[in-house]
Amino acid sequence: MTGVLPALTFAELFPNGISHYAIGGLLIGLGVAVIYLGSGIIAGASTFLESTLSYVSDVPRFGKPKYVASRDWRVVFTLSIVAGAAVYQFAFHGEPWVTDVQWWRLLGGGVLVGVGTRIGKGCTSGHGVCGVGSASFTSISNVVTFMAVAIGTANLVQALGVSP
Repeated sequence: MTGVLPALTFAELFPNGISHYAIGGLLIGLGVAVIYLGSGIIAGASTFLESTLSYVSDVPRFGKPKYVASRDWRVVFTLSIVAGAAVYQFAFHGEPWVTDVQWWRLLGGGVLVGVGTRIGKGCTSGHGVCGVGSASFTSISNVVTFMAVAIGTANLVQALGVSP
């Protein structure tokens, strides 16, 4: 049976090494811990949209006191994620990032991710980092579900020969 499937070595799984993944994971964990210790709020990025809409909408759902109270730091949190990626890209690659993915696919993917985070009541930062770290059954179930769907979708897209 071992001749049927090629064995993957550690080096093949991580051809660029693991140090940058480990450093990134430590920084994410540190950021989540600082936010939790400083505010008592779990650092979930999916609530960003609802808390941001409280700036411009009178809809009661967006005006919840918890959103209004946390919207400022959530904007800073989300902008810091984008800024951190930009700083990394310029520091180590010297140019802005680009993609061959068509704009409408990026938009469609963003909408689907947004819908999924609302249905799942959270995202990878809330469920994946904080929820799994605190052994929440709901978060573990959600992470298993969205990882299975993501892996299945990626394999389906690849099998269909879809390119950017």
